[in-house]
Amino acid sequence: MQKELILSGFGGQGALFAGTLLAFTGLESGRHVTWIPSYGPEMRGGTAHCTVIVADEEIGSPVVRHPSGAIVMNIPSLERYEPLVRPGGTLIVNSSLVDRAPQRTDIASRMIPGNAIAEELGDKRMANMVLLGAYLAVEPLFTLEEVGRSLERHIPAHRRSLLQPNLEALRRGAEAARQPS
Repeated sequence: MQKELILSGFGGQGALFAGTLLAFTGLESGRHVTWIPSYGPEMRGGTAHCTVIVADEEIGSPVVRHPSGAIVMNIPSLERYEPLVRPGGTLIVNSSLVDRAPQRTDIASRMIPGNAIAEELGDKRMANMVLLGAYLAVEPLFTLEEVGRSLERHIPAHRRSLLQPNLEALRRGAEAARQPS
């Protein structure tokens, strides 16, 4: 098994953090992992992204041209990554900021109101966790409990108060992805 996931959004939306959390979860479950972030002008409001590969065997290359999945948090990310997802792959779209559904019919896609759900939970910065939860409901690479344990181990001390809300955001995202379209 090898899964490649691109997480992409505006700088500050937490795409890199969600990717880091997925990578830590992979490492802690004994899998092979790569995590490649994108820096540069993205840090000043452009689109930031990272690529995560999780595999049972050694990973030959961290370069991914056609990922098996993508989480896109804004319209520029949808336009860039929708065409690249491998047929049969998974695409999770933040419908709070993206006003069109994916056009491809050869992939599993879900429109998830990530920002709206995160705001219901009290902090729009948790949209990344909502969308990660949705991805894991469609593509069960890890259980929400595994990701939650990893989050608990790696959340910075100054963010400990956000642990339970982030766990709830994961759960709500998974729940939203399971709803009929």
